Amino acid sequence: MGIRLGENRYGKAEVRLVHLDRSKPQHVIKDLNVTSQLIGDFTAAHSTGDNGRVIATDTQKNTVYALAKTGGVGAIEEFALRMARNFVDKYDWITGSRQEIEEYAWNSVYADGQPVGHSFVRGSSEVRTTVVWKDGPAETVISGLTDLVLLNSAHSEFHGFPQVEYTSLIETNDRILATACTARWVYVGMDPDSADWDALFTGIRALLLKTFATTHSLALQQTLYAMGEAVLQVFPEVGEIRFSMPNKHHFLVDMKHFGLDNDNEVFYAADRPYGLIQAAVVRDDAPVPPAVWSGIAGFI
Repeated sequence: MGIRLGENRYGKAEVRLVHLDRSKPQHVIKDLNVTSQLIGDFTAAHSTGDNGRVIATDTQKNTVYALAKTGGVGAIEEFALRMARNFVDKYDWITGSRQEIEEYAWNSVYADGQPVGHSFVRGSSEVRTTVVWKDGPAETVISGLTDLVLLNSAHSEFHGFPQVEYTSLIETNDRILATACTARWVYVGMDPDSADWDALFTGIRALLLKTFATTHSLALQQTLYAMGEAVLQVFPEVGEIRFSMPNKHHFLVDMKHFGLDNDNEVFYAADRPYGLIQAAVVRDDAPVPPAVWSGIAGFI
């Protein structure tokens, strides 16, 4: 029986970085969580403990801070590309890299209608994300967001499902549709050094919100697909988008025992169990290699 080392990578996970740009009266804060991993021939390290080709994970942590100091942070996609290139282009035994970054939002505090340049309040639970794969000269950028909490108070229905054994859910043509959207999309056919990552993210996010709000929903699946289809139609830079969207159920409270009518006004918000809808929306003319999704949890 032959035994060998399979696919592997290693690095430093969840390096917390807060970078402040104080060059202008309105300061800019970038609050990141960075995971850096390296790919190469590390057989000797695994089989005999020979660390001659192992760049210490502590070195990867320090690189996060050093690159933030020497070049700032900017868009997280650009920062992740700089991290990946720092290792793959500098060390000939490092053949690839995976960089994953989460960005947490901070908003300016306002006093008398004006922003206080040095004061911030933490934003919503929404997190901006990116994963950069570098395999030799080839580079893949996956951007996205997590925990984008959305709710439509009307224009949502759910009916026509099979009435099979144990079915108890009542059909409805007027319900609350709520979710916490996680979406990731892969950029294709573009020069990463000339991309306006912030503008792309802002535009895609705005389109996701618009489509969620304007789609008369017969199912969360329909809304999910409409959101993905809209992104692929408007942004040729995107080859595939994947979603994970829990159905955050809101159940109408039965108030008949109190002698009260409840005309879709009072609901119980259930945190669990919940429906979980996951799907990919893909572009036929720009197939994305499945391997780029490796290590991204929470998707099919």
